[in-house]
Amino acid sequence: MFAYYFKLALRSFRRNKVLTALMVLAIALGIGACMTTLTVFKVLSGDPIPEKSDRLFYVQLDPASMRGFIPGEEPSAQVTRFDAETLLREKRGVRQAMMTGGAVSVTPERADLPPFFAQARYTTAEFFPMFAAPFLHGTGWSSADDAGSARVAVISKSLNERVFGGANSVGQRLVVGGNEFRVAGVLEEWRPTPRFYDMNTDRYGELEEVFVPFSTSRDLEFGRSGSMDCWGDSGADETALNAPCVWIQYWVELEDASKAADYKAYLENYSAQQKAAGRFEREPNVRLRNVMEWLDFNRVVPRDVMMQLWLGFGFLLVCLLNTVGLLLAKFLRRSGEIGVRRAVGASRTEIFKQCLVEAGAIGLAGGILGLGLALLGLWAVRQQPSSYAELAHLDLPMLLATFLLAVFASIVAGLLPAWRAMEVTPAIQLKSQ
Repeated sequence: MFAYYFKLALRSFRRNKVLTALMVLAIALGIGACMTTLTVFKVLSGDPIPEKSDRLFYVQLDPASMRGFIPGEEPSAQVTRFDAETLLREKRGVRQAMMTGGAVSVTPERADLPPFFAQARYTTAEFFPMFAAPFLHGTGWSSADDAGSARVAVISKSLNERVFGGANSVGQRLVVGGNEFRVAGVLEEWRPTPRFYDMNTDRYGELEEVFVPFSTSRDLEFGRSGSMDCWGDSGADETALNAPCVWIQYWVELEDASKAADYKAYLENYSAQQKAAGRFEREPNVRLRNVMEWLDFNRVVPRDVMMQLWLGFGFLLVCLLNTVGLLLAKFLRRSGEIGVRRAVGASRTEIFKQCLVEAGAIGLAGGILGLGLALLGLWAVRQQPSSYAELAHLDLPMLLATFLLAVFASIVAGLLPAWRAMEVTPAIQLKSQ
């Protein structure tokens, strides 16, 4: 029966080519705009580490002075070096890591490759297993390397290809910041989106190219980047152990989400101890958010993307309203034909089904054209200078969603015209004929 309805739909399309083309174009434009914005939103708002995002928590304490204090306000987004190293030492989680960003000079041994600067991350040993960083060669360093400020480094695949020609460089010598380092591991292609572990730098930028122990970076006084907030006299070095400055990100991995309450209680107790010792002036004020809660709090999706998403859906709605009007004109123009079919035995239900099949066929054609427009739109997005632009792409689920949305939207648009068509009175149409 469906094949029969579809055959009738094709015959109707051939009789009304211009009207059919207008409806297909209306659906295609709406679907293309909607899927372009929806794809970009999906890429930017996804879970960057779904296998354990509910077990990774970002730690916030409130070590600042009473100056400018507002009861109940959000604590500092980062922690002091003293607090980070203390929490790391006490090891109350399954894994924990402190970190900050920076930039270092890399001096290759190849004569044809001049020295250059690379983005770096200064962190601790458990960073790599905690964030499930994939390795192409070797592994990360050990806790003993952290304690001994070892000259070891993990490098990205791109840096390995640039300096070592893509060979297994584990154990090789690499000059970083004018100092010799031993390559402990090479990371595979890895780009968590967004880069959730540090919200103070480019959230959608590429992975850092050099990772070194945090302790080593301080011993060698490597340059750092990112935000820093101080509230007292830090002396000559704002990164010193006892400096009253927050500038370090601290993450902890727990056994499961149910342990979060216990760990938060531990942080509150720690804050109370620091207040009793005179380091903290404020009452305990801590936050412990998992990955997705931390992303929501930081509103990682750019505002222009959110606006584009709503505009995309709004444009689709306008296109659907236009399609409703065109379908009404198309179906009611065939009132005579519908009246004759009703007179020879066709039921209202059959007329309704036939009209919906026609609407669905228009949606299918609109989906194919809309897919092309969506790909064109994503190409235009990737030409933008924003760091997230190059991440936009259509995957298989979004391809299927494009066709399903097109067909569904066209069927919804066809409900009212199909209803009006099935209400055509045969007697009146036969009399007019």
